[in-house]
Amino acid sequence: MELHPDLKAAIDGGVHGHLATVNPDGSPQVTVVWLGRDGDEVQVAHMGAGQKMRNLGRDPRCTVSFELPGTSGPGLANYAVLHCTAAITEGGAPELLQELAPRFLGPGVKFPPMDNPPAGRIAHLTVQRVTGNGPWVG
Repeated sequence: MELHPDLKAAIDGGVHGHLATVNPDGSPQVTVVWLGRDGDEVQVAHMGAGQKMRNLGRDPRCTVSFELPGTSGPGLANYAVLHCTAAITEGGAPELLQELAPRFLGPGVKFPPMDNPPAGRIAHLTVQRVTGNGPWVG
């Protein structure tokens, strides 16, 4: 699915996403993440073996929500919910985090702030549909 230009701009500009995954017992697990993008694919990096990555490895269904500037419709805040399927690859997390860090922490920052960080993992999120409030909702 092709992402709306406003969604691409928000991700590229440094928007915090709320990643929702499914715990083993079926309950939701939500965490705030930095979002990256490769074309229409959304990317999330993680250095360790956090719950979100364990959940995505077991059940690739997830959603990512984030707010955007402005209002639409009857004065409701703009937001997007990306309904996705995840694929996890090993390695590359420090490089993606360093690419994203200036958007969130400022120019010239080193992140992760350590020498020789672990390779981590990247969740590649394929967007299946978009809901929310804004011009990206058809």
